[in-house]
Amino acid sequence: MKKRLMAVVAAFAAITVLGVLAFSQPGASSDGVQLSRQADGSMILADLGSDAPVLDVFEDFDCPVCKDMHSKVDATIQRLAKEGKVKVVFHTVTIFRDEPMRSNSVRAAAAARCVPEENWLAFRDAVYAMQPAPHGVASGFTVEELSAAARKAGASVDECVKSQTYAEAHLAQTAGISLEGTPTVLLDGQMLGGEVFDAAAIERLITGGIGVQV
Repeated sequence: MKKRLMAVVAAFAAITVLGVLAFSQPGASSDGVQLSRQADGSMILADLGSDAPVLDVFEDFDCPVCKDMHSKVDATIQRLAKEGKVKVVFHTVTIFRDEPMRSNSVRAAAAARCVPEENWLAFRDAVYAMQPAPHGVASGFTVEELSAAARKAGASVDECVKSQTYAEAHLAQTAGISLEGTPTVLLDGQMLGGEVFDAAAIERLITGGIGVQV
């Protein structure tokens, strides 16, 4: 099962690498680092002209472990991306099948696809900050809450959020990705382990070069 998971996710990551290299460049900053949305809804934070390794982050907004990782390493990952040392691809997925987690996740993910690139990272922070708790019991991420979070992040996308315009597209994209759980993090196609919760450890792996063995 693990070999199958690795094969599916690694293949997906390989496609992502090609997408990073070929994707258009809306809103590029003066230093070449930008946040860009791909057709599948994933977000690339990278200097597209660099040959930096690619870090794929598969996360579910209703996943408490993803929230924990976000709080511990996200600032480091973003800093390294902005320094041109890594190309980060954020993949928002729905891993849960049971309610209320599944609906929570889908609402948040669909809302995220409504938010423009320049506001997306702030919206992502806001979504993790208001993650429903206790996990597995609480319903949350209402469209009203998500619309307010988007406005707080600087994006007025109420109609898109409330209509859940991207819910079906999100589920279709997620269905093509085989994961055993979230977060799942790959560096140049190789799955990382406990270091994804340690800012210093993940920085050492990223800056140690392409093709790190874990």
